[in-house]
Amino acid sequence: MPAKTKKTFGTKRREMAHKADTLCRHKSCHFTKQEIERLLQLFKEFTKAQTIEVKRGKGGLDRNRFRDILHQHFEMTDDVLMDKVFRAFDSDNDGYISDEEWVIGMAIFLKGTIEEQSRFCFGVYSTRGEDGYISREEMYLLLKNCLVQHHQEEDAEEMQKDLVELAIKKIDFDHDGKVSVEDYMNSVKQETLLIEALGPCLPTPKCKDTFLELVADDKKKHCF
Repeated sequence: MPAKTKKTFGTKRREMAHKADTLCRHKSCHFTKQEIERLLQLFKEFTKAQTIEVKRGKGGLDRNRFRDILHQHFEMTDDVLMDKVFRAFDSDNDGYISDEEWVIGMAIFLKGTIEEQSRFCFGVYSTRGEDGYISREEMYLLLKNCLVQHHQEEDAEEMQKDLVELAIKKIDFDHDGKVSVEDYMNSVKQETLLIEALGPCLPTPKCKDTFLELVADDKKKHCF
């Protein structure tokens, strides 16, 4: 191997190790340094087959590539929810998920505490993230696609109204007709099953375990 190639490879490895050290100290990062390095390697592999814009300096996972990952590795199929999960990962709202957003997002997505995952789910469901509310109108939209897929549209509409009223009753703690992050957190503390009350936005146990195996074993091959 030419000296220049060795030097470049060594520099990249040191940069990755330094970034992993930094991310290890993040309060919401529940991965070991080795797992973080593997996640960073996966991030690099996932972005290889992306658009030319990434090569022009807009580094990160774009919306379409991230949706592919959610569909392939986490069996998510709802377009609305996948877009909302993307926005929850994209904390700086620049339209791309950076390597740091990827690691911290996955730490909460896969290994987060019930409080962290509650905040994550609220951020997915609310148009303005943790700073906003979940209104009745947003609940209708979140539940609409799921119900129409399994029932005739007329029946789904009635069930949708019933479910929204039930959700409001269960998670609107202060009874003001909308759900704040505090309402949501308190509801989940009382009943953990409410964490995905408005649609699946966390990995199933099977998908979580499979992806964590991928993170733990850098020799595993996977399809894109």
